[in-house]
Amino acid sequence: MASHPPARCCTVGVKHEGTPTGEIKNIGDNTDTAILILTDVIGHEFVNAQLIADQFAANGYLVAMPDLFHGDPIPLNRPPGFDLQAWLKGPPGHGPSTVDPVIAALIHELRTSCSVRRLGAVGYCFGGKYVCRFLAEGKGIDVGFTAHPSFVDVAELRGIKGPLAIAAAETDAIFPAEKRRESEDVLKELGVPYQLCLYSGVEHGFAVRADLSGRARRFAKEQAFEQAVVWFNEWLRGGENIWLESSRVSPRPEDILFFVKMEVTASDSVIDAEGQGSSKRRQKIFVDGIVPGESPASSHMV
Repeated sequence: MASHPPARCCTVGVKHEGTPTGEIKNIGDNTDTAILILTDVIGHEFVNAQLIADQFAANGYLVAMPDLFHGDPIPLNRPPGFDLQAWLKGPPGHGPSTVDPVIAALIHELRTSCSVRRLGAVGYCFGGKYVCRFLAEGKGIDVGFTAHPSFVDVAELRGIKGPLAIAAAETDAIFPAEKRRESEDVLKELGVPYQLCLYSGVEHGFAVRADLSGRARRFAKEQAFEQAVVWFNEWLRGGENIWLESSRVSPRPEDILFFVKMEVTASDSVIDAEGQGSSKRRQKIFVDGIVPGESPASSHMV
């Protein structure tokens, strides 16, 4: 984008307090709309990411969050001497050749097993690249949102065919002002619905890893989440006047259908949006959701 490759700021942050809700079980309930969360390099087992999944579920969405890194995420606040570029390039590497098949297999699973008709994708940092890649024609994502994206090529941004919202940090060496401007120009040329919100007083990673003890950082983190929910309510659900659960509120256990670790098979070669391809590797994902057909109950403040 439009954004620079990942750097040290992609792995630094604060672990948030809270316990992800739900139980381990297999998916099987059908839902009309769902959200795919594509994480930063800390991965799908990071509690901050799981708490975000809870909040999207509290807003009525089935949520799936795959292991993009085949069990090899980067530790939060990585140790001295960790070579990020070597981790990215491999072997085995963590680029499109290994990440695309995981996402394609999960999209196929959601479209078929769960009968998902409309699918949104949320990408944080590393995951932002793949929101753009799978928002392309025929790749399976209908609506996208990304916060502090990294590693996005201009060609990938030019290739999107659906609405895209971006939450950007005021201080971000990965997605600085010139890259934001470039992205705006591309999106304007494309003619798709788009939104770019710039949050003051925060740095790269704020939507997932911010230190919430600071009022401005907490506000930005919560506002970016609500930006995503409102965006999906409009462009994924078609502007329904639905209930909005704030990111400051935890869903009650009785409102959550499941928070699942399940296995999906991904190929060593890219599987297309229809799921074509050989099956060789098994991947772990988390899935979260509201009980279909039930209205969310009021929740307590925390």
